Amino acid sequence: MSAILLERHGPIASVTLSNPGKLNALDRNLWEQLASCFVALSADTSVRCVILRGADRQFAAGADIAEFPAIRSTLEQGIAYHTVAIGEALTAISACRHPTLAAIEGVCIGGGLEVACACDLRIAAPDARFGIPINRLGFALAPGEMAGLLQLVGRAVALEMLLEGRVFDAAEALQKGLITRIAGDVPAAALECAGRIARGAPLAAQMNKLLINRLSASAIPLTDAEHIDAFAPLASADYREGVQAFLEKRPPAFGGT
Repeated sequence: MSAILLERHGPIASVTLSNPGKLNALDRNLWEQLASCFVALSADTSVRCVILRGADRQFAAGADIAEFPAIRSTLEQGIAYHTVAIGEALTAISACRHPTLAAIEGVCIGGGLEVACACDLRIAAPDARFGIPINRLGFALAPGEMAGLLQLVGRAVALEMLLEGRVFDAAEALQKGLITRIAGDVPAAALECAGRIARGAPLAAQMNKLLINRLSASAIPLTDAEHIDAFAPLASADYREGVQAFLEKRPPAFGGT
């Protein structure tokens, strides 16, 4: 059973993604719990920093694709899944008033990487793995999710990652600007980093976050029609083939329709 596990170490909150046997793949339950958890943490004035990690030394393997045929197979379901389930979770993380830190071990793929990108800082193990291989599913990254990646790494790296769908190591992730630093002992490094943040002035940290977000360049928002069009691949045969191939553990055979 998937769950969000919450612990407190004084002013530091530790949030753990747990989906045993699935490399902490994010099912709808986890997305919804993430949103409510971070909304509550943001409102808690005793918190100074939030560490986000995955159970069993794995961050998260992405969205739980086994759910897709039932809850994300039509255009309407896709829009709801991405704007409500995923969108509200990523917004809650990125809008959290307290500094947030992703402690990354093992896989950090797809939706897991989107969660990490929504955090303020990212510390990763040398053998952690990164990527968004969404091209194998016949689907494009949803606009709200692409915005976080694009703001973090820029146009060239975002295009490379999404068009190739390649999975790469922490050294390359650092070079691309995806992570803040590499550490041999991620839990210890994350706790040390959170401790430094927690010892600082909380109001100053919150204002630094607010101003950096406010002063960062932002694109012109998509129109309603453009937003709907972004989910058009959900109606394609390629999308159905991509999901079926993933579930059957075989290479997809895309036809461009």
